[in-house]
Amino acid sequence: MAELIFSDASVIIESNDISDHVKSATLNYAAEMQDNTAMGDDTKSSFGGLKTWSLEVEIKQDFAASDIDSILFPLVGTAFTVALRPTSAVVSATNPSYTGTGILESYPPLGGSVGDLATTSITIQCAGTLSRAVS
Repeated sequence: MAELIFSDASVIIESNDISDHVKSATLNYAAEMQDNTAMGDDTKSSFGGLKTWSLEVEIKQDFAASDIDSILFPLVGTAFTVALRPTSAVVSATNPSYTGTGILESYPPLGGSVGDLATTSITIQCAGTLSRAVS
């Protein structure tokens, strides 16, 4: 089993590589569970329904032209392409790319306490299918 230190993830939002600003990224992928228990069953039963995904990202804030704030601010409420890879290396069987159409419900551009590193945390919700590529 190969082990990976998560230190070189690739995060691309609407063709903008923001990897050098990302502190953490978590991709969630799930199926909405549907209850199909019927009369006479003595155990609850479920099956997988529609798929859903989200991407949670903590980012070091940057207000420079063409950087984090100028990328994220106009994306609120808009569908856009997002891609995530475990490392910045080329896509392969050991470095899959997860790509989907997402939507940013909200974006907190400012916040924190005195002396804190300026960061922002966003959650990109699914607005379309998430695909996994290995080549």
